[in-house]
Amino acid sequence: MPASPALRAAFTPTGRLRAAINLGNPILAGTDAAGQPAGVSIDLARGFAERLGVALELVVFDTAGKSVDAVTAEQADIGFFAIDPVRGAGIAFTAAYVLIEGSYLVRDGSPLQSNDEIDWAGHRVAVGKGSAYDLYLSRALKAAEIVRAPSSPAVVDTFVAQNLDVAAGVRQQLEADARRLPGMRLLPGRFMVIQQAMGLPKGRGAEAAAELAAYVEEQKAHGFVAEALARHGIQGASVAPSEKG
Repeated sequence: MPASPALRAAFTPTGRLRAAINLGNPILAGTDAAGQPAGVSIDLARGFAERLGVALELVVFDTAGKSVDAVTAEQADIGFFAIDPVRGAGIAFTAAYVLIEGSYLVRDGSPLQSNDEIDWAGHRVAVGKGSAYDLYLSRALKAAEIVRAPSSPAVVDTFVAQNLDVAAGVRQQLEADARRLPGMRLLPGRFMVIQQAMGLPKGRGAEAAAELAAYVEEQKAHGFVAEALARHGIQGASVAPSEKG
């Protein structure tokens, strides 16, 4: 069923669907050979614009925090975020469409062997400023010090440059950095699972929020999300279960 004029207007106050895209998380988005944004989030944004029958405009950022700010301030109409209560103050989230593992990276010579050894006084942990890992660890770590890198892709370089003890972030990104910089290893397991969702400004209303939530559930159920992950060669992420189980 085509979207009603009122629903279309709720999502497109400028006449176009502005989708905030975070290039700081390689599982969600990156650039193709031509330098254009590509990835699961772009595919979902394009599909939703087609569902509404409107033109799509990508608003690209290098960090999650900037993407969150854009949607909260209604400078973008939808975005792709890890669900977090701090972000929820201004954003209405759908259920998760993808689950992403958060991991720790240390040097080969580090005495640290497990995730539960991180939160000790004197340990310094690098995270991307404003990322879901930053928000979560700011609550979870009581003794260790958090050092914020400018962006998630810059975490390991900050970890190296400042001689920090631990780098925290998307498992896939850390694995890529460990291949780029020999002498690093990931700690086994994960310290958190990120629930990656779509979201829109809270002021857009209940009908708009319900429409976006329904779209996400349909894309999971119909295999669109799984196919997009496979098409873009994404590992380290899995399709989130349906809200109905």
